[in-house]
Amino acid sequence: MQGILPAISTIISFIPQISILIFFILLMEESGYISRVIFLMDRIMRPFGLNGKSVVPLISSIACAIPAIISARHIENPRDRLITILITPLITCSARLPLYTLIISRIIPDKKWYFIQLRGIVLLSMYILGIIFALSVSIILHQLLKKNYKSHLIMEIPTYKIPILKNVLITLWINIKSFIINAGKIILLINILIWVLGSFGPSENSSNKNSIFIIQKKELTHSYLGILGKKMEPIIHPLGYDWKIGIGMLSSFVAREVFVSTMDSISSIEEKENILKEKMKKKIFTETKKPIYNLATGISLLFFYAFSMQCMSTLSIIKKETKSWKWPILQFICMTLLAYIVSLLTYQILKK
Repeated sequence: MQGILPAISTIISFIPQISILIFFILLMEESGYISRVIFLMDRIMRPFGLNGKSVVPLISSIACAIPAIISARHIENPRDRLITILITPLITCSARLPLYTLIISRIIPDKKWYFIQLRGIVLLSMYILGIIFALSVSIILHQLLKKNYKSHLIMEIPTYKIPILKNVLITLWINIKSFIINAGKIILLINILIWVLGSFGPSENSSNKNSIFIIQKKELTHSYLGILGKKMEPIIHPLGYDWKIGIGMLSSFVAREVFVSTMDSISSIEEKENILKEKMKKKIFTETKKPIYNLATGISLLFFYAFSMQCMSTLSIIKKETKSWKWPILQFICMTLLAYIVSLLTYQILKK
């Protein structure tokens, strides 16, 4: 039940966001306002390989990528809809905010640039960076996904009218039910898998040759997830990360904000203190005795989470909307490689 209840809680936590977003989109659609927004933005979005209807998902993704991807259903052109779905996770969502806040508060001094907080400027820069990269990737996909036809925005501009609430609520219920039944089961499975890997580990009875196959309940650092985090340390060390950050990265596949609670959990196991930022200050590399959470590592970690696909719920909804595992798997690989390369270059440049 410990793995199932948090998984159900994760699914339920998305329902208010999806409901609120789709409700207001349907209201604007019923009133005739959304058609005018799409018409006005179409010319601006064309150079990026998108059309005016892509604006709604991209703006919505600032809150959460999942309802934003669902809202892309109203894009009739399959190619434009696919490009919109693929670039939506690059926009900074609310799930990244706890992680950004924690890291920025640790590595950026509490100073002002004229009358603006320096930490606020860095946080704003992360949002702008997400938008710039999303549009840049859109241009690349526009060139790669060639089309042998001309795309035109043909739509009827309806008159303004008072929305019919019954129509809005029926359509809203259909969308929510579809999310729970289709995407919910994938989210449930992934959450349970992460919980099992993070709660159990091999037996420590070395006299038994088959001890690796004997599963015992373990603390996070000694679980299968912890072991995997330690195994991947040689891969992530060039980025400035140790195995503890590796565990945080693995556990954050459930949701990006889980990284914060995971790092707090690991720190609590090692030392009984309450303030995570104070714990982070004391972390050092065993070889060099230098602080782990320095400016180079912090910026590298910010960039990694800005570009990586650290959200299995988003991947599951992409699979549902594209009706194939091809695009979410390809997107996961490409975004992870992009995050790794950018973080690697960032760390190697800043550490000098």
